Amino acid sequence: MLNTRSQKSRDHTQHPIEANVTLDPKLEIRGLFKSFPAQDRSILVLEDINFQIFPREFVCLVGVSGCGKSTLLNIVAGLAHPSSGSVLVDGRAVTGPGSDRGMVFQNYTLFPWLTVSQNIAFGLQLRKMPKTEQRDRIDHYLNVVGLTPFAKSYPKQLSGGMKQRVAIARALANEPAVLLMDEPFGALDAQTKEQMQQFLLELWEQTHVTVLMITHDVEEAIFLSQRVYVMSTSPGRIKLEVPVDLPEHRELDLKLSAEFVEIKRQILHSLRE
Repeated sequence: MLNTRSQKSRDHTQHPIEANVTLDPKLEIRGLFKSFPAQDRSILVLEDINFQIFPREFVCLVGVSGCGKSTLLNIVAGLAHPSSGSVLVDGRAVTGPGSDRGMVFQNYTLFPWLTVSQNIAFGLQLRKMPKTEQRDRIDHYLNVVGLTPFAKSYPKQLSGGMKQRVAIARALANEPAVLLMDEPFGALDAQTKEQMQQFLLELWEQTHVTVLMITHDVEEAIFLSQRVYVMSTSPGRIKLEVPVDLPEHRELDLKLSAEFVEIKRQILHSLRE
């Protein structure tokens, strides 16, 4: 039976899921602004972004193209710097890329000359992890993403969905505090995309890694997350927080439920305002 707690949208300054209020945030964004220079002026892309994500939460950001979603995610990843404000992971300020944040992009970003196992091992080798520990970690995450039989295959021998599983396994192998996902299934066909959504949700249930994912697919955001943040554009702001009060374990048929459709209506209405 679906959870019947109130699904009213909340202002983004309020705390998220009540059960997590006493926890310290895993990821926190405080007063973040981002501008880009343009001829004789600057363009404000992100304005006063503030939110928190708590341990074991799966949170999605949705917004129209050009609202600054990817820019925000790149700042959290340490690939770009804010004009002002701060990003903290476990209370520590983000000043650049780090192993505490794993990143999964829309494009698979696998090294074509490396096998599946070697791709997963890449970050572990950079950290100079002992070989025995590397092998154990690789074997574990190959099993987690269901690719053990393909350990010695090359990316060109894999389907799109399998390539993205490798990319996710590579990110998880570093055991990051937060997994960041930038439209990870945007390049997949509709059927494979739904299969990967189900896979990702099952993976999250198994690992309970903290996830921040951006997507323009409202149904995807609702199906995967516990909370959805809606971004406005010009400049990008957090305009709405929508709690997703649905069962933690979800099947694809949930997308047809009245509760799911009502949450989708709220988000679409906000995006159109």
